[in-house]
Amino acid sequence: MNDKPQADPAHPVDVYVGARLRIRRKVMGLSQTQVADALGITFQQIQKYERGSNRISASKLYDAARLLQAPVSYFFDGLDETDSGLDDGIIQRMTQFISTPEGMELATIFPRLEDRRLRRRVVDLVKAMVDDDRD
Repeated sequence: MNDKPQADPAHPVDVYVGARLRIRRKVMGLSQTQVADALGITFQQIQKYERGSNRISASKLYDAARLLQAPVSYFFDGLDETDSGLDDGIIQRMTQFISTPEGMELATIFPRLEDRRLRRRVVDLVKAMVDDDRD
């Protein structure tokens, strides 16, 4: 019989922040080891942060934001403050997106489109292409 208590499931916000950390790290072209070394922790700890199984302390989040050249608010962008905080599938969709070379390339260059209307047109174009494939 196993007397070990079961771990609490990861909080959705911790999972979301961890996913944002992973995305930003990949966009910056950094390995988990490089980020860990810069933050003075192990790469295993970065893995736990990225999975959301360990919470990132405020000071480590601040240090990570500086290292990854992003405001601390970046890690919370997209959370809805009016409900539980997350669309259940957003982490999976974000991970699927950046796991392909094309997704990483788009994630890297899309924010450089400064014109909001142009960004919207790109999204509309991709949506139309997906809709055409379904027909």
